[in-house]
Amino acid sequence: MATLTQYQAVGRRKTSVARVYLRPGSGTITINKKPLETYLPTEVRQKALTGPLDATETRDKFDVIVNTKGGGLTGQAEACQLGIARALLKFDEELRGTLRDGGYLTRDPR
Repeated sequence: MATLTQYQAVGRRKTSVARVYLRPGSGTITINKKPLETYLPTEVRQKALTGPLDATETRDKFDVIVNTKGGGLTGQAEACQLGIARALLKFDEELRGTLRDGGYLTRDPR
């Protein structure tokens, strides 16, 4: 049985919770079993979610699978953003400076 390399983390914002799984792949993003463009139709929310991947230039290296619930779409997108940033840290701790400078590791305390 082959082992699957996977990095997982949890992101939260207000009442939204996102469980994020990063797997080596081609850059596919799936949220609650739907493609990114279907689940988050606005470009602003899509950019918020993909910000950590774009900042670290790892967008085409991982497939992202997210299970999210609670809150609205903006809260869910930002919870996903934090979860992706935390999962990237598990992949490579040297990305911390880039993610911190972009503000992707700060949890919104509201």
